[in-house]
Amino acid sequence: QVQLVESGGGLVQAGGSLRLSCVASRSISSNVVLGWYRQAPGNQRELVAQITTSGTTNYVDHVKGRFTISRDNAKNTVYLQMNTLKPEDTAVYYCTTFWPLSGLRYWGKGTLVTVSS
Repeated sequence: QVQLVESGGGLVQAGGSLRLSCVASRSISSNVVLGWYRQAPGNQRELVAQITTSGTTNYVDHVKGRFTISRDNAKNTVYLQMNTLKPEDTAVYYCTTFWPLSGLRYWGKGTLVTVSS
């Protein structure tokens, strides 16, 4: 089992920035893909960004150039830096860890990001 605790959400005006953090209860330093998903009211959960153990990143098109995912293995933490936020970025953001070798995936409880226009 892995517990994931997100923080950093809140209310921000359009054009502003937030940094989300997610701390894992065990090591995330090897063979694990870390990711951030989001779910807006009435919408399906969607992948926002992910980062592999080697540091390879992947972003959904509509956040490219605005969001940056990073990881600090020593702190068992993954971050999502969100800049130039838009009202359509409003959602609950979830942290996830995925071990491809075992197929195990864990989710945090989410943190709410609200962007006002």
